[in-house]
Amino acid sequence: MNSDPPRGPATSAVEVRRSSRRIRTVSAYREGDRTIVLIPARMSQAEEKRWVTVMLDKLAAQENKRALGDTDLAERAERLSEQYFGGRARPTSVRWVTNQNTRWGSCTPAEGSIRLSHRLQGMPEYVIDYVLVHELAHLLVPGHGPNFWRLLDAYPRTERARGYLEGVVAAERLPHLPPARGE
Repeated sequence: MNSDPPRGPATSAVEVRRSSRRIRTVSAYREGDRTIVLIPARMSQAEEKRWVTVMLDKLAAQENKRALGDTDLAERAERLSEQYFGGRARPTSVRWVTNQNTRWGSCTPAEGSIRLSHRLQGMPEYVIDYVLVHELAHLLVPGHGPNFWRLLDAYPRTERARGYLEGVVAAERLPHLPPARGE
């Protein structure tokens, strides 16, 4: 059994349970204030650590997808503006949209409106925050020139979030093979 520090508001500890019957699947669920991660007994400590991180992110994404509405999104944008831009980026509206299938977000600076693609729902919070910060920055600097990217440097997880989004796009381009037997 392993206990790690908190990873989010819904959990205060992680418990890893190894099973000799479990061959290759990993699963996780919340149990009160704990997160239980079920892994095969044969996994190394390094694999365990990696899978715990993957499963915590996956659970957080599922919870985020259920919980984040337009009002929550607007409040989050306000907090991020305060944190990274001293409150200078003030959107008039922030909402989810279903008509953006090639963009993660968009901003109309003249109107002060920000729209995020519904495809972001369920992604880790730092990814959604990155897209919000990106669009908030457009309220201050409309294009993608050097001044814009300097503003975005304030968000510490920019590179990680961009990498995550690039991975999602790359995965969508992979051929979809049928699952192997037993999966």
